[in-house]
Amino acid sequence: MKKAEKVLFVDNLTKELQEAKSVVLINFTGLSVKSQQELKKRLKEVEARMLVVKNTLLKRAGEAAKIDKKILEAEVLSGQTALVVSGGDPLAFIQVLGRFAQAFSVPKMKVGIVERAFQDETVLAKLAALPGKDALLGQLLGTLVSPASGLVGTLQGNLQKLTWILDQANKK
Repeated sequence: MKKAEKVLFVDNLTKELQEAKSVVLINFTGLSVKSQQELKKRLKEVEARMLVVKNTLLKRAGEAAKIDKKILEAEVLSGQTALVVSGGDPLAFIQVLGRFAQAFSVPKMKVGIVERAFQDETVLAKLAALPGKDALLGQLLGTLVSPASGLVGTLQGNLQKLTWILDQANKK
């Protein structure tokens, strides 16, 4: 890559980092080309994309985009690093990465930024283990509806008892 191309690449990457809702750095060592293509396909379904970037160019773009300095540390930017960027649901692609890593043992999540907040590897693993957004909303709805349905059941039981008592009184 020529110097002029690098400058243009860094500018484009800077813009993408600024517009992203979530960014995760992964170590993709050991990921075959076929597996990498499959991962990219799954990420595309949740409006995310994986970019293999040289660490020095990522550091320059990150500094220009003013992202958290913890993500640009030398320990993080070592080895084979890929950048996964999402402009859609900030957690969906992390869950895809988590499921893919469970199935294939790679990639390994390093660190990330989820909705402008720095997240380390342990937090990313916990986020990956969460159920999907629809499942969480369903659980919340069930929790909210549960007391109301219990109340309806109790009132209905009392109405049935009242009906039975009136029916018995009517028969006498």
